[in-house]
Amino acid sequence: MATAETFETRLGKYCVVEADTPEQGTVKLGILLQDPQADSLRLRFRRDLESVANEDLDVLRALAGDLAQKAQELGAEKLFEYLEGTLSGAIRITDREEVLVSDFDRALDRLYRKHVPSKVLEFRTHLPKYSLRAAAGKFLENQEVTAEGWIEVPENLRLGPDMFVAEIAGHSMEPTIPDCSLCVFRHGVTGSRQGRLVLAENLETGGNNRYAVKRYQSDKTDSEEWRHNWIRLESLNREYPDWNLDANEEKYRIIAEFIRVLD
Repeated sequence: MATAETFETRLGKYCVVEADTPEQGTVKLGILLQDPQADSLRLRFRRDLESVANEDLDVLRALAGDLAQKAQELGAEKLFEYLEGTLSGAIRITDREEVLVSDFDRALDRLYRKHVPSKVLEFRTHLPKYSLRAAAGKFLENQEVTAEGWIEVPENLRLGPDMFVAEIAGHSMEPTIPDCSLCVFRHGVTGSRQGRLVLAENLETGGNNRYAVKRYQSDKTDSEEWRHNWIRLESLNREYPDWNLDANEEKYRIIAEFIRVLD
C-alpha cells in the first residue's frame, strides 16, 4: 500500500548528456540531476541506445554506470567539475541549470521526459496514456480505445499490457498523489483490495467527480457468499470527504490499482 510522504523544496541542478553519432548527429542520452545539499547525483539514461548508435554502443551503455560509480567515489560536485573540465567532442554535458525540487526522483523523471526523446517500445519502456473515461471503457467495457500517447516509465517497473498512465486531478490524495500527477495503474486488483489505493468509478455520479483514486476499505459478513456490510473509499487528505458506498457493488466499479506517481 502506498504511504504518504512529505518533501521539502530545495534547489537542484541538472544537465543533459549528449553524444555525437555518425547515424543521427547529436542525440540526447540522459539527465544528470544534482542535489547540492546532499552532494548526491541521480541520473536517468535512455534505454533505446541501439536505435541511435551502432558504433561505440557498448561505451554508451556503460556510461550511466560509470558516472554513478564516480559520483559515489567523488561526490556529485567534484564529478560535475571533472566532467565540465574534461568532456568535449563526442560525449559532453550541457551547462548546469537550476531547478526547484521537492522530490528528486520525480523531478528526474519529469526532466527526462521533457528533454530526452526516445523511441517508443510499447510495454517494454513505454505505457499508453488514457483519460480516465477511456481507461474505464478499455478495461471494463472492452472498447477499442486509442492511446493519447506513450510515456516512458522508469526501468524498475515490470510492464504489461494491463498497465496504463492517467493524469489525476485534485487534492484529495495529497501528499501521496499531488494534484495533476501522472500516475501508473494496473487493471485488475488481484487478492484483497483492503487498504489498497484504487482507481474507482462511481456510477451514480456524473462529470469529473465520477472517477477518483481512493483507499479501499470494507467490512464483510463471514458467510458462504462473503457479502459486504459496507464499503468506503477514503481520501488520504482528511480535508476531503470519503465515498461511503452502498454495499451493492453494481453502483461502482474498480478500474485499476494505483502503482506509483511518475511526476
